[in-house]
Amino acid sequence: MKAMLSAFAVMGVISVVAYYGLHAAGFGTGERQSSASVRID
Repeated sequence: MKAMLSAFAVMGVISVVAYYGLHAAGFGTGERQSSASVRID
């Protein structure tokens, strides 16, 4: 049981770090799907 809870905690930390890391690197959908002639609000 302890190993499973630890795995859930690590999975949550990795998910949060990946979310903010990808947005900081410019891999959000707004940056990937837009061009000079497309306006995304």
